[in-house]
Amino acid sequence: MYLSAILVLMLIAPLASILVEALVAGGPLAPLVLKWFVVWGVGARLGLAGLKQVTQPAFTAETIFEISDPKAQVIVQELGFANLTFGLLGLLSLAFPSFLLPAAVGGGLFYLLAGVKHALRAGKTRTETIAMVSDLAIAAVLAVALAVAR
Repeated sequence: MYLSAILVLMLIAPLASILVEALVAGGPLAPLVLKWFVVWGVGARLGLAGLKQVTQPAFTAETIFEISDPKAQVIVQELGFANLTFGLLGLLSLAFPSFLLPAAVGGGLFYLLAGVKHALRAGKTRTETIAMVSDLAIAAVLAVALAVAR
């Protein structure tokens, strides 16, 4: 289920949105890549992750980090608040295009730092490996799109 959600939010939905808008409106590709990876990768993914972390913090603590201590759930919930904030910023970039750059930079840096932290951790679970790969991939896509679109 986790892998499916990642594939939809980080690959299928952004690519489908880029394709549809490119066919309908045309224009340069880089701004569309930036727009739709921010909306889906930062907005939808971090928003949904934040919602899950706030409402079910044990999932992240136990499934991704293998921490069963209930005290860790408070920290996971605070991470959830940050993810909700980034997610909202990414989603609002559709209505407020001036939010696109802050959402791309902030979300991209978050993903880069989280991905590096996952990469440095020994004994990763399958779920953490999926998180690491997807975090680093979206950070790279956002960095390239930012560099080309600007």
